[in-house]
Amino acid sequence: MNTRLSTLLIVTLALVGSAAWGQSWGPRSLEELKEETLDRARNGEGPIGRVKMADAERAMANLHTLERDDWAGVWSDIGEEYLARAKAARSDDAARDNYYWAWRYFDIGRWPTEKHSEGKRRAYDHGREAFIAYGQLLDPPVEVVTIPFEDSEIVAYLRVPDLESPAPLVFGMNGLDSRKEGVMAGSQNYIDNGIAAFAIDMPGTGQAPLLIDVGSERYLSVALDYLETRPEIDASRIVVQSRSWSGYWAAVLAYTERDRLLGAAVHGVGVHHYFQPEWQKVAVNSLEYLFDLFPARSVVYGVDTMEDFLAYGPRLSLVERGLIDQPSAPMLLVNGEQDTQQPIADLYLMMKHGDPKTAWVNPVGGHMGRSEEWPGGRIQRDVVQPWIMRQLGVEPKSRSGMVEARE
Repeated sequence: MNTRLSTLLIVTLALVGSAAWGQSWGPRSLEELKEETLDRARNGEGPIGRVKMADAERAMANLHTLERDDWAGVWSDIGEEYLARAKAARSDDAARDNYYWAWRYFDIGRWPTEKHSEGKRRAYDHGREAFIAYGQLLDPPVEVVTIPFEDSEIVAYLRVPDLESPAPLVFGMNGLDSRKEGVMAGSQNYIDNGIAAFAIDMPGTGQAPLLIDVGSERYLSVALDYLETRPEIDASRIVVQSRSWSGYWAAVLAYTERDRLLGAAVHGVGVHHYFQPEWQKVAVNSLEYLFDLFPARSVVYGVDTMEDFLAYGPRLSLVERGLIDQPSAPMLLVNGEQDTQQPIADLYLMMKHGDPKTAWVNPVGGHMGRSEEWPGGRIQRDVVQPWIMRQLGVEPKSRSGMVEARE
C-alpha cells in the first residue's frame, strides 16, 4: 500500500471514531471540492448531473466550509428560488419546470445522505415536496403510493401510461445516494413506450421502512404483491432496474422472486467481494465519489464506526446467503472494469454461478461502466433500457427523458 493511501486510511479511522463527523471526512479539500463540483456540473456527471452552470457557480461561490449544513444551504437557497417561481407561475408548464429545478437543487443539497445533518434533512423534505408537485403536473401524473408493511409503511411512486390494456412495468430502485425521486424523474422514455414506472427507495435510504440487512428484500416483495392488485398493471410482465448499490437488491430479487420477474438489470454489481473488509478499507477513499462515502455507506447499515461497518457487511454476501448458485430470473450485469467503488470481480463471479446471464463490461469504465465515450446516459439509452424492453416484449418507439443515474 502506498504512503498516501495509508495516510488516508489513518485519517479515515480517526475521523469515524469521532462523534462529530464533518463533511471534511474527505477525500477533498474545500477548494478541491469546489473545483471538482464545477467540473462535474460542466460535464453532467454525478452527483451534480444536470444543472444550470450559472447556478452551480453561484452555489460554489457561496460555499465557505466543508460542513454538511453549508453544502445543504448553498444548494437549498437556489432550490427555494425556483420553488417561489413555481408557486408564482401563471401556467402549468412554467410551474412544472420550476418545481423540477427546485427538486434538483434540493436533491443535490441533501446528497449523499440526509441522515447526518439537519440542513440536509430539510433539503430532503423540501425536495420531496417539490418533486410531488412536479409529478402532479406531468401527463400522466406521478401517483404517490402508500403500502402497509409490518408496523410501518412503504412509500413509492407509480406512473402508468394511458393504454387500453394493462401495461408492463419497470420496478426501479435508487442507489446508495440517489433516491426514488431521481428514479421516477427518468421514467419518461418508459412511459413513451407504453411501460409503467414504479420507483421505490432501496433499504436504508430515503423513506425505506428497513435498513440494509439479510431479509430486508421482504418489503420489496410486498411492493410486488401490491402491484398485482393494480388492474392497469400487467403483473406478469415486470423487470427490476437497479442503480449501483441497488444492483445487490435486483440480484436478490432475481433469485427470490424469479417466478414473478421477467428479468433484473443489475447495473453496478456488489454481491460478495464488495462486502469484504479488504475491499472496503480501500474503496471508501474512492476519488470517483465526491465526498462522504463512508458516512453514506455506514448509515444504511445503522452503524457508526469503521469496526462495526467492516463486521456488518460480510453476511450480506450472496455466497454466504447461499443464493449465488440458485436458479434465477434473467439478469443483465453492467459495470466498468476500472470501478473503484464496486469490484468488477463480483460481476465475473456472478457470471460463473447459477443460470446464464448477459453482461456488458466497459474495459475503461469506472463505476457503473461510465467513461468519456460511455457516459451514464448513453449506457442507459443503448444498453440497459433496450435490454429491459426486450425482456418486457416491447419494441422501442422513442428514446426520451434520459436522466443519468447517480452514486
